Amino acid sequence: MFVDHVKIYVKGGDGGDGMVAFRREKYVPYGGPAGGDGGHGGNVIFEVDEGLRTLMDFRYQRHFKAPRGENGKSKGMHGKNAEDLVVKVPPGTVVINEETGRVIADLVEHGQRSIVAKGGRGGRGNMRFATPANPAPEIAEKGEPGEELNVILELKLLADVGLVGYPSVGKSTLLSVVSAAKPKIGAYHFTTIVPNLGVVETGDGRSFVMADLPGLIEGAHQGVGLGMQFLRHIERTRVIVHVVDMSGMEGRDPYEDFVKINNELEQYDLRLTERPQIVAANKMDMPGAEENLKEFRKKVGDQVKIFPISALTKKGLQPLLHEIADLLEVAPTFELYDLADESDATVVYKHEKKGADFEIVRDDDGAFVLKGQKIERLFKMTDFSRDESVRRFARQLRHLGVDDALRERGAKDGDTVRILDYEFEFIE
Repeated sequence: MFVDHVKIYVKGGDGGDGMVAFRREKYVPYGGPAGGDGGHGGNVIFEVDEGLRTLMDFRYQRHFKAPRGENGKSKGMHGKNAEDLVVKVPPGTVVINEETGRVIADLVEHGQRSIVAKGGRGGRGNMRFATPANPAPEIAEKGEPGEELNVILELKLLADVGLVGYPSVGKSTLLSVVSAAKPKIGAYHFTTIVPNLGVVETGDGRSFVMADLPGLIEGAHQGVGLGMQFLRHIERTRVIVHVVDMSGMEGRDPYEDFVKINNELEQYDLRLTERPQIVAANKMDMPGAEENLKEFRKKVGDQVKIFPISALTKKGLQPLLHEIADLLEVAPTFELYDLADESDATVVYKHEKKGADFEIVRDDDGAFVLKGQKIERLFKMTDFSRDESVRRFARQLRHLGVDDALRERGAKDGDTVRILDYEFEFIE
């Protein structure tokens, strides 16, 4: 089964917790802190495996969670870092953040890797918090939570040449006679419902990969027929071969077919008009095809090269294949995404005001709800079973300006403050 679009959940491993411990050796009075740091959580990494051709495996496993780091130990021993979780994907996989729509990775080459969800860092043990004023702290951090997100995986076939055209114009037949591919062939529309790939050899030592895509119809760029589902596969092709039925057996005009399909390609992605295009005038063995070809040439002019062929009788194929191979030698590789433009990095100028680390909203029950990635991260890394850790968390909130912001919103002594699913009492 060919699967080219799935949604999955990924989560980096949580960091291990830091430890509160003290030296206990004999003859060492007043032993200092000796709690080690927790290990880092594992990353979720996607890696290209050229042996895969579909996203079928993701239909059965949709959750991927990296292991967490080991907790810190006594005697200053740090916890072990967790192993990364490596997920194999086929070449041509695009990874998209579902929430933001941002492209995280475009994976095309065998062995190419990308970190999709980072693991959390390990929490610091109490050794890290020793100061001259507090030489024996009872503070340790919990491990940082790993990143978690839903991602969409889209597979866009890696083919040099894409066959496009209306249903039943002979695309599958053409692929079957020029390569060893065995696509399903039938005398009805939409016989091809999944893309087929075949390696074509021209006879002079050159070869290329050709993709037979399901037939397009008017409105394909809006999802009519099988359009939106498979138009994405032509995005990576370097040469487009437009197969046109010159016999007019379906009652359609060949030139109108040519114009409508090109319009669908343009409406889907304007960059597709940059691709070199060749017309394969198919079914030239049928009555009326020669007359239709003459009219077609008059209307098209020098706009595109036309090669009369008959996929059924295998006539005229060699000139077509040689022209495709010649074009591929000079055709550029078209990049789908410029991931450098997707970087989260920003240039900060002196006059820019730093964005708020949190926001405060009022819940229906009157509670003040604190939201913000930084505050939630600090909260999750605080060990509330130790008074010293709680006081440190309160100082961190005060330093961020949370106390003043709550007062500005009207918080008074005894009001409820909520972070995630936990509630606190606001005390002046």
